Amino acid sequence: MKPMMTHVALHVGNLDATIAFYREFCGLKVVHERSDAGSRVAWLAEEGKERTFVLVMIEGGRRAPQAPEDMSHLGFALESRAAVDEIARRGGAHLVWPPKDLPYPVAYFCALKDPDGNYIEFSYGQPLGPGAEAHDAALLELSASSEPAQTSQ
Repeated sequence: MKPMMTHVALHVGNLDATIAFYREFCGLKVVHERSDAGSRVAWLAEEGKERTFVLVMIEGGRRAPQAPEDMSHLGFALESRAAVDEIARRGGAHLVWPPKDLPYPVAYFCALKDPDGNYIEFSYGQPLGPGAEAHDAALLELSASSEPAQTSQ
């Protein structure tokens, strides 16, 4: 069996604030919570994916602030461009990358900063998540319509 990615673990300053952010903006829920050696730990997951991928948030530790040119981020796919715009609007002071379009495969996206300064990207139209199949089908259709007609010899 090949390795399967199951989690990403991050240190956070305030576990309650982090949980609230990921619930509100990412729709994640707490699927496990405990204290380890005086540090609180929470596992956050999407509904139905609790056994396949979680974000492990560990209270305590220090993280250097993310530099503006640092593109490190966690990515979440949304169901539409309007949903990206809505996250950006609701994000208010958390907004770090306003909505914009970049060539495929990046597509339409924005990003918020979580309580610990991690960048969280919200996208639509990437080859991952909602909209991927429709975009791929449109590309195939466009490609087929732009091919020169076949002539018999």
